[in-house]
Amino acid sequence: MEKQTNIKVNGIDFSWDLETGKLMFEQQDAMLFWISSAMRSFLETIEEITGEEASQLVFETTGFRQGLVVGEYFQNMKSVGVEEAAKLITATYASAGWGLTVIEELDLEANTFKAKFKNSWEHKINEAQGRSVGGKYIPAHYAGILTGILGINIWYEVVHYQLEGYEHTEVKYFPSDITVNNNISELAKRTQMEQIMQLEALVEDKTRDLSELVKELSSPIIPVLEGIVVVPLIGKYDEERSLELVEKTLNNIPNYKANYLILDLTGLDENISKYTARLIENIASATSLIGVKTVLVGISPALSMVITQSDVHLSKYDCFQTLQHGIHYALGQIGRRII
Repeated sequence: MEKQTNIKVNGIDFSWDLETGKLMFEQQDAMLFWISSAMRSFLETIEEITGEEASQLVFETTGFRQGLVVGEYFQNMKSVGVEEAAKLITATYASAGWGLTVIEELDLEANTFKAKFKNSWEHKINEAQGRSVGGKYIPAHYAGILTGILGINIWYEVVHYQLEGYEHTEVKYFPSDITVNNNISELAKRTQMEQIMQLEALVEDKTRDLSELVKELSSPIIPVLEGIVVVPLIGKYDEERSLELVEKTLNNIPNYKANYLILDLTGLDENISKYTARLIENIASATSLIGVKTVLVGISPALSMVITQSDVHLSKYDCFQTLQHGIHYALGQIGRRII
């Protein structure tokens, strides 16, 4: 049986070289894809890897740039006018399985037109995917075609999609400053901004976690002997940290049934702020209201200068040079001693 390797459809040439596995469409290498399976899988893989927003931009950009190649090809055919080129392109695409395309209201002075697409391969894929909104490849493709033919940038606006229940997808085309390069830049900026915001949120979360950890670890309440607890003041205290320490101390000291609170000031930062001196007085005054006496140990020369120059009065509290001395004193006051 003789095998037919050349056919003409609507004036379009198709030929096959079965020895080399080559399909020629209008004297150009071509290949065939099953739309709702192979092509769908191909496009869904791109979307899975890049994400929905980026993949739509990929399809739109690819459609436009491929259309630009087609448009520039027809622009170089000086004997073919714009209207004739539009008819040839739609006929060729119909023969290639792109669906039915009708170009209407072509205004060569305003460089505007309207296109209606029915049963395009993109529509069939979107329909098989169960989407409610159509894709951007074919609308952008025709924008690229007319950009190439007219020599000015053409962009589009989808009036409605066939997927929405209409007989066809309708798209308006017009001159515009919008370009695929601008769209790529905008997506890159949005993506970068989203990444920055995600990083800032992560830093904020980690900072909050670290702050909570610092609160837990700094200035712990240490029970040393029955009736005696030590609170070491560590580092530098601003207003917020000072308030937190006072609150923490008052809330937790009753749990230890303490009679004496020893404030160990040895670990304070050398750059002592006014909040530090005020903090010492606040803790001592507050704990005295719940029946706990305060002993101060480890006052440095720098801290003594700050206290002297401020309106903070600590003379009513017992002060000792070392923690050991303070503990011995507190023990003696409650009638005990270390043997």
